[in-house]
Amino acid sequence: MEITEVRIKLMGDNADRLQAFCSITFDGEFVVRDLKIIEGQRGLFIAMPSRKLATKCIQCSGKNDLRARYCNGCGNKLPDEVNGDSRSRLFADIAHPINANCREKIQNAVLGALEAERVRSQEAGYVCTYDEFDDFYSEARSR
Repeated sequence: MEITEVRIKLMGDNADRLQAFCSITFDGEFVVRDLKIIEGQRGLFIAMPSRKLATKCIQCSGKNDLRARYCNGCGNKLPDEVNGDSRSRLFADIAHPINANCREKIQNAVLGALEAERVRSQEAGYVCTYDEFDDFYSEARSR
């Protein structure tokens, strides 16, 4: 497996912890979007795309956040066991590396592309190419 492309979308304010979003392409055939590049206490790290965990209401089967106290659908109070404790996970990765070697390979490629994108962003006429994926997918779907 080779990382064949990394696209970076820099965030406007570098004082914020979220530095950029990125998409990576594997073998020119498989894309993982919405990785986050975050400034942590020990430097930059990559956060994998994730989704918020949810549970269903017992009465109406409406979808609710894990720590919700009331149902979004029917407004009824949710049982305490549905709310979970304050230490329970709220998010789950959608895609993630299986081993440390793969994570390191992804992180090195992404952080290298981030530096290159920061240099490019200082050039006159800079245009971010991150959103070109949307144009490609829209065009492919209309065929």
